Amino acid sequence: MKTIDATVLAGYNAGIERGRLRTGIGIIEFERTKEILLEKLPKPPAVIYDIGGAYGEYSWWLSSLGYEVHLFDLSETNIKMSEELSSEYPGVTLKFAMVCDARSIPRPDKSADAILLMGPLYSITEYEERILAIKESCRLLKDDGILFSAALTPYSVLVSRLAVYHENDTKKRKELDDPAVISIIERALVDGCYINSERKIANGLGSSHLHTAKALRKELLCGGFDTLTVHGVMGGAWLAPNLNELLEKEETRKVLMKTVRMLDTHEEIIGLSGHILAVSRKEENT
Repeated sequence: MKTIDATVLAGYNAGIERGRLRTGIGIIEFERTKEILLEKLPKPPAVIYDIGGAYGEYSWWLSSLGYEVHLFDLSETNIKMSEELSSEYPGVTLKFAMVCDARSIPRPDKSADAILLMGPLYSITEYEERILAIKESCRLLKDDGILFSAALTPYSVLVSRLAVYHENDTKKRKELDDPAVISIIERALVDGCYINSERKIANGLGSSHLHTAKALRKELLCGGFDTLTVHGVMGGAWLAPNLNELLEKEETRKVLMKTVRMLDTHEEIIGLSGHILAVSRKEENT
């Protein structure tokens, strides 16, 4: 197996995931994803593998609902940080948490009712290696098991910078003036390859792979899955001005989440969402 981009893993080991789902666009991503999970998951106490689950925001929440959750992540820091959430869920425990690569999970065949594959598909840059991760999830799932796989979209990389272009004097607002940044974005729009190992885009991802909904469906099919739906998890709500203030108020937060659901499965505009989430079932005879 080829290694994950060193700068990506270094970022996770530096703790960049801490609190990501608790502010700004992360709140939208977390809230909408939880809604989708509740709609599609089997009932507790089903066995769930959270593969690439960072420090376990989804794992702890699902455990609190009565699921048997196993957390796997490549980052040692993330697995250590997962214990920090225990105080928020008194009386709740994860079944297991371990450092592990999504392409090789030490669990038996057909041992999970559902799998969350929320991070690996954009952290693994090589096509063949992503298919290995998908096939590993297929191996682990019981017959008719369900897979939730997240991906990042290439269009949002450009749109997020267009939305604030020269709005003020901060570096991100002027990134589109840099030919190197334009080159990175152009490549991502062509084939999903986001080559950013030198961090030319300020505070951006390290080298990753970005998926359109069509490309995500195709990879999942190659890995043994029939995709039921692809959701645009954040819609266009993340572009609202003064987003944090709007999310703090119950009324405006409800409006924003309603707009997310309105655009949720419209294929023509799914790419506007920074994150997309595919819900797939294991194909028969795989």
